[in-house]
Amino acid sequence: MATEYTEDDIKSLDWKEHIRMRPGMYIGKLGDGGSADDGIYILLKEVMDNCIDEFIMGNGTKVTVDIDEEGRVEVRDYGRGIPLGKLHDCAAKINTGAKYDSEAFKKSVGLNGVGIKAVNALSSFFEIQAWRDGETKAIEYSKGEVTAEMATPKQDNAENGTRIAFDVDRSIFPTKTRVRAGYVEKMCRYYSYLNPGLAIIFNGKKFKSKNGLLDLLKEEMDSESIYGPIHLKHKDIEIAFTHTAEGGEEYYSFVNGQHTTQGGTHLAAFREAIVQVVRGFYKKQYNPADIRNGMEAAILVRIEEPVFESQTKTKLGSMTVSPEGETIRTFISNFLKEHLDNYLHKDSAAAEALQKRILASERERKELSGVKKIAKERARKAKVHNKKLRDCRAHFSSKHKRGKESTVFITEGDSASGSITKSRDVETQAVFSLRGKPLNSYAMKRNVVYENEEFNLLQHALDIEEGLESLRYNKVVIATDADVDGMHIRLLLLTFFLQFFPDLVREGHLYILQTPLFRVRNKKTTRYCYDDDERVAAMDELGKAAEITRFKGLGEISPDEFKFMIGPDMRLDPVLLEEGKGVKDMLAFYMGKNTPIRQEFIIKNLRDDVDAA
Repeated sequence: MATEYTEDDIKSLDWKEHIRMRPGMYIGKLGDGGSADDGIYILLKEVMDNCIDEFIMGNGTKVTVDIDEEGRVEVRDYGRGIPLGKLHDCAAKINTGAKYDSEAFKKSVGLNGVGIKAVNALSSFFEIQAWRDGETKAIEYSKGEVTAEMATPKQDNAENGTRIAFDVDRSIFPTKTRVRAGYVEKMCRYYSYLNPGLAIIFNGKKFKSKNGLLDLLKEEMDSESIYGPIHLKHKDIEIAFTHTAEGGEEYYSFVNGQHTTQGGTHLAAFREAIVQVVRGFYKKQYNPADIRNGMEAAILVRIEEPVFESQTKTKLGSMTVSPEGETIRTFISNFLKEHLDNYLHKDSAAAEALQKRILASERERKELSGVKKIAKERARKAKVHNKKLRDCRAHFSSKHKRGKESTVFITEGDSASGSITKSRDVETQAVFSLRGKPLNSYAMKRNVVYENEEFNLLQHALDIEEGLESLRYNKVVIATDADVDGMHIRLLLLTFFLQFFPDLVREGHLYILQTPLFRVRNKKTTRYCYDDDERVAAMDELGKAAEITRFKGLGEISPDEFKFMIGPDMRLDPVLLEEGKGVKDMLAFYMGKNTPIRQEFIIKNLRDDVDAA
């Protein structure tokens, strides 16, 4: 019988309720503060962006950020200060702000009047205070509702500006959420690089840059540059880049001061334009991969009315730089054609070093051709009958109507792959089975991808040898046991992809499958629990008589149960690539040949409070 549908089923939520019910729409994932893209840092960034916009408009040269041991965040700028009569509107009326007038904030980060309202709604304590011309006013909120208000402005001799303080609401955020100082320090450093002359003081530590992106590049590089770096700057665009002897590409991209960790149209335009200019200067049709191999670059553009692919603004979607319609592609290309070409003509040593690096990459690529020929023959035979791959019907690279749903699970061993294979959707879900632990590919050359049979078969199963244009699966999911061996295999696979196919990660195709650690059930109800907190909650719900099963591996989970774990409600953690030496340092530390140092670190950080449930 169809469910009755009446006017009573139609509900309208006010701004606070909507943000609190759907926080992911505004700040991405909540997280507990353990990852740089967790919600607590997005809230801080929303507040900081307003301070930066004031500086860009020529108001105030200092911002202070203080975070106490309890996690209360306080940010103070020394700009013009929010007009006192509009303080409540700016903090608690959605789609309210000064940035709709493009004359006031032409190239601002946040344009939708949502940012600090989301901070307000998601905080158990939120206070906003402004100082203007000797007067001040403050309002205090909890979960978006006013709890205390300074009714009329008071005399105050403090400098003009705005102060915002907040505590995140632990009923929405995980109770164990805490701010990691390292992530905040990096945020402050990057803000200082992007805004030379601005001093940002975090818990007493000062960050200030003189040379902008040039300082950023020198700070982040962990390999010696072979020339330069080249630093080019003009109205609304700044670029710094060089090459190192190492392979791969590293980029730091920004739009209006926003760190676009997932790149976007501006980064794609830069990668294309650098090839065009280099080819034109040397009058050689060098392979694009040879030109960009070993490149480390930072790029900042300032555009009007930027369009990002989400509220968290990690990827630019805009195609134009202004309402007049000039494309980002043309803007960046014209800039490099003039300024980079002039630079290379003036600095013959840099031009010679760049060409030598390109020719070295070309030789490396040609040396691989023989290895690739043998590997391709192996792969051709494997395509006929790849025992490791149980394929699906819909592929991302095809025109199949369900192509975007296509997923491949990379599993360890036959038992785990067997359970997934029996419970998968054969239309959209494929399974690739590993034979034990893969090779640690850290610091190895590209030929290992072809000479190692397992890597070669995986590469061809995904069809990513020549790039992502032919990628067969929209989601590549690492599905390993939640034990020490499973975590090790996960690290080895992550190392492989980050070393040789970073674009797969950069474009958001790589995921980690979360699998439950426990099953708690009674005669009527079953709950799958992914951590101890969920286990305790399930036991409270189902009673002391509930049966608890600790899963030791994916092979122990029956196909019927796996249907739930890889169905519509499956939990996937995206693998996010934040460009920079942080990734290189991490791989070098955990996967490199520094066993004594790593062993000492592990011993120092052993925990004795782990529940061996």
